[in-house]
Amino acid sequence: QVQLVESGGGLVQPGGSLRLSCAASGRILSLDVMGFYRQAPGKERELVASITTAGSTNYADSVKGRSTISRDNAKRTINLSVNTVKSEDTAVYYCNAQLCYYNDHDVPICLRDYWGKGTLVTVSS
Repeated sequence: QVQLVESGGGLVQPGGSLRLSCAASGRILSLDVMGFYRQAPGKERELVASITTAGSTNYADSVKGRSTISRDNAKRTINLSVNTVKSEDTAVYYCNAQLCYYNDHDVPICLRDYWGKGTLVTVSS
C-alpha cells in the first residue's frame, strides 16, 4: 500500500560524498516528518537527519556541518548528502516517515514510524 524506496549509496571513498534519495509512494493521505536513519554493524539504529514538511531540519551531531537534507513535498521525496565521509559513516541507511495512508478498506491508518528496506553505504578505499 505504501512504499519508501531508498536509492543511492554503494561504495564511497573516504573524503568523498554520499547521496541518498527516498521516494514515498502509494495511497498516502499525509506525510509529516521524513528522514534517514542508519545502522552500523553491531550498533543500534540512529537518526542521521530529518526534515519536516515546512523544511525544518535536524541533524545528528556526527554529521552536522557536513550534511544537507532536502525535501520535495510535491514529489514526496527527500534527499540527503553527506560530505567528507569517513569509515564511521559505513552503515545501512533507512528512510523513515511519519505518515497516514488508506488501507485496503479505505480506512486511514497513521504511523509514527514507517521504514524503507534500507540501502548499504560502504566507505572504503
